[in-house]
Amino acid sequence: MTRARSPEGALTKRCTCTDPDTGKRLGSRCPKLRRPGGGWHPTHGAWGYQIELPIRLTQPRRQLRRSGFDSRDTATAELRHARALLDLADGDHDLAIEVADLLHACRPGTPLPDRETVAARIRAGVPASVPTTTGEYLTAWLQGRRGLAEKTVRGYSDHIRLYLVPHLGKIPIQNLRTAHIEAMFTAIGHQQDAIRAARASTDPDIRASVKGVRPMEAASTQRLYATLRKALNDAVVRAKLIPTNPALGVELPTAKRPKARVWTVKAVEHWQATGKRPSPVMVWMPAQAGRFLDYTERHDIVLYAMFLLILHRGLRRGEACGLRDHDVDLDAGYLTVVEQITTVGYTPITRPVKSDAGDRMVPLGPKTIAVLRAYLKMRRRWQSVSGDDWPDTGLFFVRPDGKPWHPQTISDRFDHLIAKAGLPPVRLHDLRHCAATYLRHGGADMKEVQETLGHSTIGLTSDTYTSVILELERGSADAAADLIPRDDRAA
Repeated sequence: MTRARSPEGALTKRCTCTDPDTGKRLGSRCPKLRRPGGGWHPTHGAWGYQIELPIRLTQPRRQLRRSGFDSRDTATAELRHARALLDLADGDHDLAIEVADLLHACRPGTPLPDRETVAARIRAGVPASVPTTTGEYLTAWLQGRRGLAEKTVRGYSDHIRLYLVPHLGKIPIQNLRTAHIEAMFTAIGHQQDAIRAARASTDPDIRASVKGVRPMEAASTQRLYATLRKALNDAVVRAKLIPTNPALGVELPTAKRPKARVWTVKAVEHWQATGKRPSPVMVWMPAQAGRFLDYTERHDIVLYAMFLLILHRGLRRGEACGLRDHDVDLDAGYLTVVEQITTVGYTPITRPVKSDAGDRMVPLGPKTIAVLRAYLKMRRRWQSVSGDDWPDTGLFFVRPDGKPWHPQTISDRFDHLIAKAGLPPVRLHDLRHCAATYLRHGGADMKEVQETLGHSTIGLTSDTYTSVILELERGSADAAADLIPRDDRAA
């Protein structure tokens, strides 16, 4: 007897001896395989196994056959491994065939698939017999996310489509390593350097080739990394496709928050000569802010009140667009920030403000209230002209036809007014920096500034929004020198 039967398959022992009469291999019929007493010879021959594999209706019989094992225990262990893989189907015939396909495709001498890896694929709902690529996983991961804000989904989608799939998509997720991810960020860095060089080129054709293309800065790179890290962490914890997160070993440059700078006389002169801003975040001097409001009042009275409110009270663009009539109480002298209108792509989306701190009450001063009252009087005139065609949006700031403002239109009108007024450029969001700076240097403490802006921590307020207006600080510039006594006779 040369075959040991087992409920889990069959163990075999064969050798390469040949029949002296026919010259054919004896295989399992070789008498030397056993000792005279009937036991297996310890060194003659090699062990193997075979196991029946599930088949489709039109498929012929197929087996997994492996041989060349030095010991019965080694062959038994691999046979049990194969059986454990098939048992993952748990009675599901289609799944059993998928696992069988995986086993049947294994070449002799290669290890069988890891059971936990195959089990993870089954739990994740992906085919057991085909390796899941990183691109396939990321696509399925995004489709399975629930309860995310539309803007977050758009950000994840752009990261996956523009960067992660092109660089990592074809790599099986089980084979994804830290080195692959580091290579991706290196390649992206080189690409961004090329964009910056093209934008700075003296050749107009080269500059035109990257027109409208913004290089990815450190903060954007960190957001891309955060998307990948979250997706791969879910692959470890939820889908159990991989044992560890390869993104955790990646080191990237820290994204430093840009410091706000003030448009001093020297800064304006440098900008006029070179076209370069001292910082991405710029703050107007109070006189410059006044010039902007004066110009806007004369040339864009429709949006004058909104820009003044943002500059006085530091509202975000979306918060101003989403401000509702019943959120504004001019008699009591305050407004409540609850909702905002933001954009996903170019589509306006109304949603709650992004944090509990952002949901806030903002006091209003007499000058601000006077402008808002004048705006409401003007709005009532628009409404009387429109009559029954006036839409009931419930919004405080609306277009002359009563419809909501598109947030991008607000930014475009703001940029146009700055250019026409001949002022040094700031972003619309920088009006929050202006408001915070003016509040702080007007005597407000940091807590008041924090609550007015809707920040969750004082640290964020202090680090971001308290630029020093040099013209207002000159009174204390000699404070230290005045305390130090000097000899009047010193030359």
